[in-house]
Amino acid sequence: MRNLTVSAVALLAVAAASSPAQAKPEPKAPEEFVALRDVDPTIIQEMRYTTPHNFVGEPIDGYKKPMCILTEPAAKALHKAQRSLLRKGYSLKVYDCYRPQRAVDHFVRWAEDLGDERMKKEFYPHVDKSRLFADGYIAEKSGHSRGSTLDLTIVRLPALPTRPYIPGEPLKPCFGPRGERFPDNSVDMGTGFDCFDTLSHTDDPRIKGAQRAHRDLLRNALAKQGFVNLPEEWWHFTYKPEPFPDTYFDFPVARRSLQGR
Repeated sequence: MRNLTVSAVALLAVAAASSPAQAKPEPKAPEEFVALRDVDPTIIQEMRYTTPHNFVGEPIDGYKKPMCILTEPAAKALHKAQRSLLRKGYSLKVYDCYRPQRAVDHFVRWAEDLGDERMKKEFYPHVDKSRLFADGYIAEKSGHSRGSTLDLTIVRLPALPTRPYIPGEPLKPCFGPRGERFPDNSVDMGTGFDCFDTLSHTDDPRIKGAQRAHRDLLRNALAKQGFVNLPEEWWHFTYKPEPFPDTYFDFPVARRSLQGR
């Protein structure tokens, strides 16, 4: 009888070891996070990291849906900025909002792979990939993961659609003249989004005329609602004060990540 018991225990142990581990449930967003579309459906969303049209060249980890998620105070402040721009015949367009830590980790892995330069001709023609960390273009942590930072631009109304990016199509430098860059339905800011170049610095003196006016229009509209611009990127803004100034979240970008919404 004892031998049968030992055998049964051994069989149970083998079965338990061979059974697939249950997947850990995905983390959820705190209740302070909202979908931007629920706060302001008029703001255009072109979520680049769900597509291959970005500096990595493939969809980024953690972006399950093409949607903007933000902390509620940031979303409400953005709504106020949108109302002021609509009265002038413009709309905001967001490229990226909350960014999970796993997406940042994806950027880091890509930056460490010096042989992968498939998108260099568009996004960083003048920057050696080995310099991306030292020059501050890539980092192991991002303010986006705290939920109150976003990347955005301005579109003149009525908004024309941006044509889809075709993987493998010839790439054009992001800092080239507007007619030579990848076509975007936004106003001319002097460079495209995510352009790793000093021309992307918000106050670069080479940016003049209409390009300068457009950058100032975006910055001023957002500054009035509490957003602070990152000087190295004309498209990058953080709402202050941040509800989560020291927390880097990793819930995926998806409707199901939002609690009770």
